[in-house]
Amino acid sequence: MLEPIRRVERKAWSAGRLAGGERTIPEETAVAFAYNGSSYAVMMATPRDLEDFAVGFSLTEGIIGALEEIELLDIVHEPIGVELRMHLAEPHATAFRERRRYLAGPTGCGLCGIESLGEAMRTPPTIKDDSGFAPDEIMTALEALSGLQALNRTTRAVHGAAFYRQGEGVLALREDVGRHNALDKLAGALARQGVTARGGLGILTSRLSVELVQKAAVIGIPVLAAVSAPTALAVRMAEAVGITLIGVARDDGFEIFTHAHRIKEERIAHVGTHVDA
Repeated sequence: MLEPIRRVERKAWSAGRLAGGERTIPEETAVAFAYNGSSYAVMMATPRDLEDFAVGFSLTEGIIGALEEIELLDIVHEPIGVELRMHLAEPHATAFRERRRYLAGPTGCGLCGIESLGEAMRTPPTIKDDSGFAPDEIMTALEALSGLQALNRTTRAVHGAAFYRQGEGVLALREDVGRHNALDKLAGALARQGVTARGGLGILTSRLSVELVQKAAVIGIPVLAAVSAPTALAVRMAEAVGITLIGVARDDGFEIFTHAHRIKEERIAHVGTHVDA
């Protein structure tokens, strides 16, 4: 079983000379998803929180609509990677066989192997949650995120996805070398804890592309914030599905691209943070 981080020897060039030493870097392995004996996807990912990954990926890809539709999950560690073997209940098993496809791609690839433009541009459910956030609360959530990213604090090489709710703080955070994987793991963590996304804020440490908006909509997150700017397609998708999209979220502020009505100017009381490990 692989650990999520590894110490490796390296040489560093600094101050005009080479010096030996070590660095902690994230592990990466092939993770295969199989349903009822049929291969579906292979993703390169951090070998951690694999139960969450299995459930979250299945939800955001539309293979299942609820956790209980997975009757059995086996995590099988092989010399060349990990296989997540799931057995789906009927009628979902039959529906899966009808839409089976295979995708294989680099780390956190979000659209590799999609067979049609219609699949790539699928419109997820519309968000009807009008929960509002004050700017101070969004900044508090962003500040809490960096201190909770244990893997990134050690390696400086992984993405994070977190879920924050008013009055409760950061409820869950997941990390991975792939940004899509981190969000899938977060989706799985919330589902396995029985936590709904209503009244919540999703926080991403990565570039904000359209597939992340699609996954957030499936989860039901009304407000999505990221440290980078969104793509134009991500903005159009967020506008269409009713997500408040926040980008360029840094220490000194953020920018709102869609559905700004959820961001309230009045200040609210400071809330502490608690996170599921």
